Amino acid sequence: MESRSVESIETQILEPNKGTSFSRTCFNGINALSGIGIISIPYALSQGGWLCLMLFFLVAIICCYTGLLLQKCMSVSPSIKTYPDIGEFAFGNKGRILISIFLYLELYLVAIEFLILEGDNLQKLFPNAKIHVGWVKIVGREVFVLLVAVVILPTTWLKSLSLLAYVSIGGVLASIVLVFSIFWVGAIDGVGFKEKGAIWRWDGLISAVSMYTFCYCGHAVFPTICNSMKDRSQFPKVLFVCFLLSTITYGSMATMGYLMYGQNLMSQITLNLPTGKISSKIAIHTTIFNPITKYALVVSPIATAIEDKLPLRKSKHIVSYFIRTFLVISTVIVALTVPFFEYVMTFTGALLGVTVSILLPCLCYLKIRKPSYLEVVFIGMILVFGSLVAISGTYTSLKNIISHV
Repeated sequence: MESRSVESIETQILEPNKGTSFSRTCFNGINALSGIGIISIPYALSQGGWLCLMLFFLVAIICCYTGLLLQKCMSVSPSIKTYPDIGEFAFGNKGRILISIFLYLELYLVAIEFLILEGDNLQKLFPNAKIHVGWVKIVGREVFVLLVAVVILPTTWLKSLSLLAYVSIGGVLASIVLVFSIFWVGAIDGVGFKEKGAIWRWDGLISAVSMYTFCYCGHAVFPTICNSMKDRSQFPKVLFVCFLLSTITYGSMATMGYLMYGQNLMSQITLNLPTGKISSKIAIHTTIFNPITKYALVVSPIATAIEDKLPLRKSKHIVSYFIRTFLVISTVIVALTVPFFEYVMTFTGALLGVTVSILLPCLCYLKIRKPSYLEVVFIGMILVFGSLVAISGTYTSLKNIISHV
């Protein structure tokens, strides 16, 4: 697969003007790290217990460090502009293909997570929803997954995603609104912060770390963010600011949610909120709005990569509509078949998040640069940690998915 599809979409999202300032680059970086993981971070903490926060900070530090490794790889040659370019420079065409596959698969699973999230939260707002199509009766979550798919389908047909890109940048603001809404529910609307929770839980530790990694899956766009800067030497400072602010946001949400609901937390904290409160409605509606605007941005790189491989020219537009429609239909089918938000997130974080954000940056750096002995030892420890999380997390999530299906 070619990386140009990824690069073109990233450029529309992150690089409307060449030579972005330090502050704008920080904003772009925070937007890349701000995602649906924020509503599940309290659940992740409940799976591992309070002491698991140490692993949360460890994952943040490791992912920040591997982001720096990508920047160091890019500094070797001005021709390296995207993540797949790094893979090709390190391991040839096989490296480009491997990284592209992981990136596109990660995007595909995130699109599925969007649909599951929409179905769960809309069902909470309208628990008695149902429709009849002929003799078929569709109820609950399935109704909203299908309705949301109908709404977002036309957005995936757009070739220029500039408008949606600007709308999706509201993700940073949405995260802030969501955190304050949850705080309002706990502090003012009567829920309180009285739950003690567990100190340590071995049985949910792997799931917790996998979900933590999902929250920091921004490495796919880090090279583009770096290339967009006026002064690329400031990129390490940008990474530090982005990870610091994102960690504060995620950590605040995790702590508040766990103090509010303890071990009763659901996979999305919005599903625990009392529906009668204004603050709860703001939180739920904010959660619902984001995936609708971001779905097309997530799916388009996959569609573009497929279209670039097709030799058709005369009927290319028709084929493009068909491909994008098929992608939407396929994500709907998977979302209806495997409607388990936490397990899909655990699988995505363990297999794809760990690989893209931890393992591959380390391997590419070791291949491209000549690290010191201490760097080799440190990176080796990261590779062992990441491999353990990837293997155990993938196994655990697949086991849960199969047992529930």
